Amino acid sequence: MSTLLEIKSSVLRQVQVCPSFRRRTEEEPASSSTEVQEPAAGAWKPGDGVEFFAQMRLILKKGESRQGLPCPEVLLRSSSPAPTEPVDPSRGLRALTQEEVEMLYEEALYTVLYRAGTMGPDQVDDQGALLSYLQQVFGSSPEEHAEAVERVKKAKAPTYALKVSVMRAKNLLAKDPNGFSDPYCMLGILPASGTLREPGPHKEQRFSFRKGSKRGGPLPAKCIQVTEVKSSTLNPVWKEHFLFEIEDVSTDQLHLDIWDHDDDVSLVEACRKLNEVIGLKGMSRYFKQIVKSARANGTAGPTEDHTDDFLGCLNIPIREVPVAGEDRWFKLEPRSSASRVQGDCQLVLKLITTQRDTSMSQRGRSGFLSYLLLLSRLLQFEHQAEEPNSSSWRGELSGPAATVLCLHGAQSNLSALQLAVLHWQVSSRHHQTRTLDYGYLLGLLEDMQAHWEEAASLPQEQEEGLADSFSAFSEFGLRLLRHLRDYFPATNSTAVYRLELLLKCLGKLQLFQPSFEICPFETELNMDIAAALKRGNREWFDKLLNSQSPREQPGPQRLAGLVKLADTVYEDLQSCYGIYASLFHSIIKIDFFTLTFRQLERLVAEEAWVLTEELSPKMTLEVASGLFELYLTLADIQRFWSSIPGRDSRSLALAGIHAPFLPAVKLWLQVLRDQAKWRLQGAVDVDTLEPMDSSSKHSSSAATASLCFSHIQELWARLAWPDPAQAQGLGTQLSQDLCEAALFYTELLRKKVDTQPGAAGEAVSEPLCVVLNDVELLRKAAGQALRGLAWPEGAPGLEGALPRPLLSCMQALDEDLQREARTVTAHLTSKMVGDIRKYVQHISLSPDSIQNEEAMAPLLKYLDEKLALLNASLVKENLSRVLEALWELLLQAILQALGANRDVSADFYGRFHFTLEALVNFFHAEGQGLPLESLRDGSYKRLEEELRLHQCSTRECIEQYYLDKLKQRSLEHNRFGRLSVRCHYEAADQRLVVEVLHAADLLPLDANGLSDPFVIVELGPPHLFPLVRSQRTQVKSRTLHPVYDELFYFSVPAEACRRRGACVLFTVMDHDWLSTNDFAGEAALGLGSIGGVARPQVGGSARAGQPVTLHLRRPRAQVRSALRMLEGRNNKEAQEFVKRLKELEKYMEADP
Repeated sequence: MSTLLEIKSSVLRQVQVCPSFRRRTEEEPASSSTEVQEPAAGAWKPGDGVEFFAQMRLILKKGESRQGLPCPEVLLRSSSPAPTEPVDPSRGLRALTQEEVEMLYEEALYTVLYRAGTMGPDQVDDQGALLSYLQQVFGSSPEEHAEAVERVKKAKAPTYALKVSVMRAKNLLAKDPNGFSDPYCMLGILPASGTLREPGPHKEQRFSFRKGSKRGGPLPAKCIQVTEVKSSTLNPVWKEHFLFEIEDVSTDQLHLDIWDHDDDVSLVEACRKLNEVIGLKGMSRYFKQIVKSARANGTAGPTEDHTDDFLGCLNIPIREVPVAGEDRWFKLEPRSSASRVQGDCQLVLKLITTQRDTSMSQRGRSGFLSYLLLLSRLLQFEHQAEEPNSSSWRGELSGPAATVLCLHGAQSNLSALQLAVLHWQVSSRHHQTRTLDYGYLLGLLEDMQAHWEEAASLPQEQEEGLADSFSAFSEFGLRLLRHLRDYFPATNSTAVYRLELLLKCLGKLQLFQPSFEICPFETELNMDIAAALKRGNREWFDKLLNSQSPREQPGPQRLAGLVKLADTVYEDLQSCYGIYASLFHSIIKIDFFTLTFRQLERLVAEEAWVLTEELSPKMTLEVASGLFELYLTLADIQRFWSSIPGRDSRSLALAGIHAPFLPAVKLWLQVLRDQAKWRLQGAVDVDTLEPMDSSSKHSSSAATASLCFSHIQELWARLAWPDPAQAQGLGTQLSQDLCEAALFYTELLRKKVDTQPGAAGEAVSEPLCVVLNDVELLRKAAGQALRGLAWPEGAPGLEGALPRPLLSCMQALDEDLQREARTVTAHLTSKMVGDIRKYVQHISLSPDSIQNEEAMAPLLKYLDEKLALLNASLVKENLSRVLEALWELLLQAILQALGANRDVSADFYGRFHFTLEALVNFFHAEGQGLPLESLRDGSYKRLEEELRLHQCSTRECIEQYYLDKLKQRSLEHNRFGRLSVRCHYEAADQRLVVEVLHAADLLPLDANGLSDPFVIVELGPPHLFPLVRSQRTQVKSRTLHPVYDELFYFSVPAEACRRRGACVLFTVMDHDWLSTNDFAGEAALGLGSIGGVARPQVGGSARAGQPVTLHLRRPRAQVRSALRMLEGRNNKEAQEFVKRLKELEKYMEADP
């Protein structure tokens, strides 16, 4: 036990040499007592440590969500239905009077009852179903409906007309020698009276404008139209439009011929003149007259040389034309079965009405207006069948509704552009009264845009109506964008998608702006959108401010609300960047994020400046806590802006905002220091000094301490104080507080473990193991936390280098905690000292008859058992500490055993040498334990040297004494001075020549600050040179740099100079006249390496070799150990050698 106490006291003496936080704490007046210093409670209750750090964790968690730039995947957290958008019934189309409703009802019935053409597969062909549907739409009773139907049936049927657009033909036959044709078209209507024709006796024949047919009645000339001639082509493009009146929709046909023109006569002009001819009878005669007149009016030669060639014909019954019209390719047909034709012709056909016997037509209401009113009525009716709060209706009309609209649009001769305009006008107005899907509205705009590029401009009245719809919709959209956060929250993916579609709709409106003669927008639409967004931002902020931090409240009450407001603003800016910004920029080219950030940042900064100025004179702990949290959010807002490439925070209104927060931050950090100590004390109080679980080896209080330090580090990183000088002051104070808290925790642990009852006979204390693990975990956590407390240096330094004050703080704390770990390790291993001594004594008392392995087996078994327990209880670093401590205990125990046994056999020392090597392998554990370098250092070298010397003979020990002198090196070359000598061996005379040249920088050993030095020259070991006496130089008075230049001759054989340990020893002494001489230093020079001994000397006895400068030193421990070994021997040779050296050693002072 005394040995352990000696080790502990030695360790403590070494540790006390270094400055530490523990010593600095103990030197403070308030900490002079040995009791653990309690943290000052101040305005916080002692139990507030838990609550304080819980609040601190919330602050840190808030900061975790602000790391880096936000991504949409994180922000879009909900796919629930979008918030309901505001609707206003007054923003729809004007409500109709009862008379107008009845007129519209009549118009719809008239459209259904007098339909013409073929119904499509997706249309309702049942007239009764269509009429019944209209009855529901207009809410008529059966009697009223029947009366209305009967009245419409009695009305005059409409006048029908067929619109024919001859677009192009392809793959026609080549009739001209050049491989092409000069095609033109002749087309007209075959009335019902001309449909009968006589069959030929041999071939079936089709009607042709140039081949006669037997017809009963005349064919008016105005029924024939001719296109232009397209020269030299087989794929002509005409794009000519014609309108034909229809007498009988059910029986009339459209007939079209394509001919190859063979002279220069203008067929169009000829046909125009022939249209003035009336009264001709007979189809064949009539068309012959056309050709004859064409020839007569032309400049060509005889008619018989210019006969046009037939290329194909078409016969299309009017009743087969779809009610919606059609655009299709028709395959050309021959006149007869003998005709050879090929190719196709593209026609656009549409059956319309030119006169309608309805009240709306009689009052001059255009089909455009009628369709608009009818579509509005049907849309309202259809939408009513949907869910009341549905905003996803895409205008899907039922079969009857779509059929009625198709019939009316075709009969009213509305173009595709007009239909697209009408659907947009009605749907966009309806959307403002009852929400529709924006995708549907966007589709209407895209459809209108596609037709706009193809068709001519609208009539002015219709264009004005479209412009009004654009203005109304843009006004409605701007109102929604003003309340962007309410109707399109960034966390709702459904609402964000609706916003995207709305912006696309507004973007489409911008594309129409240059196309209007009457512009619906006074300014650029994106300027209006930007103005609406700014206004919305201000309204949103003011509403937030009034609800959370009204200016009427006192400053301390406003502070908490302003913190919430700043947090809300930050979250909103995240949404703006992650969600809204890309939409606004990509669709309508508005930098919404910059616009919003600049505006909100300025507003928040204004509130923060005002509030900090008001609260500065009223600084309390509660106010400081609120201001600290507020500053963290404001700093996050600044960093958010700076993290975006190309943005500079120096231009922000928040630049320099940190200055008024400095007093609050300092006060809050003081509170943090006290609360950390309360938290640690509370954690230790409830700690049972047992591992938390099977996977950890530390206790609960260490985990709490580690978490506290981690939170402090994270908090400093979030604080990121921008002023370097102030940051250094804050960081230095915080690092010192953290170090004090760490030492405070270790003192609490020490007191805690001292109160733990120990199990009797327990060699390995589990509480001590847990405490040791706690200290190691604390050391790592505190070191990591301190590294995280680095602050920006004012002067440029190495990248990543820690500031010097922080580095010093880290090193001092690490030394303190390492010392604490060593202290706990000493306590832990002190219980094993007695057992280790017992097993070492067992080895020393074992008889020579038993094997070495058997003698040391109990010790290895004991160590194996205890180290297994330690390995299970300690972390790797602490296990290494315990192994090092046990290793030192074992070495000391063996050294004591050797000291207690003198004049024993060589086998005794051989056994301990075997034991030592076995223990080295045991503690090294094939690289899993201690490294060999540390095992073979320190006390091991001393022990190994003693064991080796104990096994040597007396002469071998004496030789070792001189070998140690030769190996010895001066640690401080200039401390004891230098001696210059020159040596060589003269083989002819068999003598050694030693020349002492001079010395320099000797120690001043006299009172006058000088010395009277002389040099003793001797050869050793004595048994190699038994007849050689030592020689000495003259005394040089009062000098530290004596010059001797003296030669000394030693008659010795060369073989003796080559022996192991042979050397010349120079001892510098200070001559004193009235007292004994003083030792000044010594140096040794091996004889084996001098000239003439190692190699033959050239030039006989002449001097050879270069001067050698030897650094003087004093004998060190390893030299004196050989001397002590010889002292323990009783033989004459050892005693005489020791006696001789004692005379010199009494002059030597201990090496400081």
